[in-house]
Amino acid sequence: MYKNILIPVVFDDDHDTAASIKAAQTMADTGAAFTMMHVMDAIPYFALYQVPSEFLEEARAQSTAELNRLAEALPGATTVLTSGHAGRQIVNQASDLGCDCIIVASHVPGLEDIFIGSTADWVVRHAKCAVHVIR
Repeated sequence: MYKNILIPVVFDDDHDTAASIKAAQTMADTGAAFTMMHVMDAIPYFALYQVPSEFLEEARAQSTAELNRLAEALPGATTVLTSGHAGRQIVNQASDLGCDCIIVASHVPGLEDIFIGSTADWVVRHAKCAVHVIR
């Protein structure tokens, strides 16, 4: 079905990354390209100088290691670690890579999502390719 799949991942228990990986395997054409991506929250500029650089480096190293570990489930998968607005970064990365599908895990929506929305919602509304939401 799909030749170039982007799989954004969040390192928490509310998002089912294993289900996203399984869905990607199921929907992929033979020889499909997989990219696993994690978006780190941007630290506001006014607070950035108060955070020790070692902390930021360690957080990036841990995120990279976890992302690489998850990518082992998909042969030949590449990884991307970035920071910023998660929805925007996911949509931009999908566009830059020429992805024809994004498979994003979503949490069960709560009251806060009514007011600020969720990342999955933002991706569904702005992506130029197919988006499959895993819940």
